[in-house]
Amino acid sequence: MSYFLAEPAFRHDQPAGIGVLLINLGTPEAPTAQALKPYLREFLSDRRVVEIPRPIWWLILNGIILQTRPRKSAEKYASIWTPEGSPLRVITERQTQLLREALTTVSPTPIQVEYAMRYDQPSVTSVIGKLRAAGCTRLLILPLYPQYAASSTGSALDAVYGTLSRSRNQPELRVVRSFHDHPGYIAALAGQIEQYWASHGRPEQLVMSFHGVPRRSLELGDPYHCECQKTGRLLAERLGLTPEHYRISFQSRFGRAEWLKPYTSETLAELGRRKTRRVDVVCPGFVADCLETLEEIAMENKAVFLNAGGGEYHYIPALNDQPEFIETLRDIVLNHLAGWIASTDAAVLVQRLQRAREMGANT
Repeated sequence: MSYFLAEPAFRHDQPAGIGVLLINLGTPEAPTAQALKPYLREFLSDRRVVEIPRPIWWLILNGIILQTRPRKSAEKYASIWTPEGSPLRVITERQTQLLREALTTVSPTPIQVEYAMRYDQPSVTSVIGKLRAAGCTRLLILPLYPQYAASSTGSALDAVYGTLSRSRNQPELRVVRSFHDHPGYIAALAGQIEQYWASHGRPEQLVMSFHGVPRRSLELGDPYHCECQKTGRLLAERLGLTPEHYRISFQSRFGRAEWLKPYTSETLAELGRRKTRRVDVVCPGFVADCLETLEEIAMENKAVFLNAGGGEYHYIPALNDQPEFIETLRDIVLNHLAGWIASTDAAVLVQRLQRAREMGANT
């Protein structure tokens, strides 16, 4: 059996097709311990995610974590599961379809848009195969992580490069490394928050909670912490917030090592002890609602704040399929496709769309 993947049929008259691959973290197939076990095994076996020496980690993972964690995680997933399935999968599918439609209306060149999950299905390898079978010899990879981290974006790109390392006829490749300070992304976040406040009033404190990573990753050169801080600063400026009216914190700790601080749970406990009348929490690093936002932030951390003596607690939903965010993804894609799109330069398309928005046109 050949090490290399099977190649799609080649035709000399076939034009160079363009494919855009969105990549998100992943989700189990069902909210059950049986479905969680292989998902967690794949996720926690990733060297990008856990950097503990392999022999030691193998014993911990297989002897302890996979014996207890699947059941506990399944209960949490069950609390957010929808009739359509996992919120992350449903929302990512919707984002993919909307981006596909948005590009169809503006690009003179056909663009195939698909999504994959770094862990579980649909896999990166299978979707790259699908795009190549459809004639895509040029691929743009867009991990749906605004802030770059080795354990998220880096891991997603590992999966892409690993797949292509087994390809005989490799496609041209471009990558969106991050978009943490993209003006459209910041504007979409601010718009989401302002729309929520228009309906529910404003809080005394806004907490911007980002996914946590071990503190050691910062010391070893990972830019994630800096990119989170910049996102938070730009968002606060856009909202007109002064430093005393917002906090930046980090959630989802795992294990005993020190992670990026301040921790979201401790921040909310402190605000609760101070009898803060109302706290709103937003998660700028998650572009689609998932377990970490709908359960950890909207449920667990709400209880932390209220039990500590706080007043009202609101979770502001992720960007999800917000039109302004879909427009931002479209603009990011068009900018990165410059030179690949025929007839009209991608940058010109973006400028036209931006001018149209400024004039109030419906794009």
